[in-house]
Amino acid sequence: MDEKQRYDQGLTVRRAVLGDAHVDHTLTKRNDFNGEFQEFITRYAWGEIWTRDGLPRHTRSLITIAMLIALNREAELRMHLRAAFNNGVTRDEIKEVLMQSGIYCGLPAANAAFHLAEEVFEQM
Repeated sequence: MDEKQRYDQGLTVRRAVLGDAHVDHTLTKRNDFNGEFQEFITRYAWGEIWTRDGLPRHTRSLITIAMLIALNREAELRMHLRAAFNNGVTRDEIKEVLMQSGIYCGLPAANAAFHLAEEVFEQM
């Protein structure tokens, strides 16, 4: 697969997971400074990793949520909590990831994630 095909495949998956509105908003903010980075994300995160056969998107969403909790990346966590529903993840499954993160990431991280998830769920 060439770089253009990987980008196109990545854009398709990115739209399926994050939604057209989010991706369109991101693409309208693309400029000379961040454009290459946006293409990199689309090609490699979405076109290379999220398209692999080894794990379903449902599982990738749960793993991503756990990693973002561990890294304390609130904006990305908010985005991936919303996106998880596009991959068939349930509120109860998210709760279980948040519970487990309390043990492996620490109680403050899990507590913040619970509050953030509740905000996201209310907005949805």
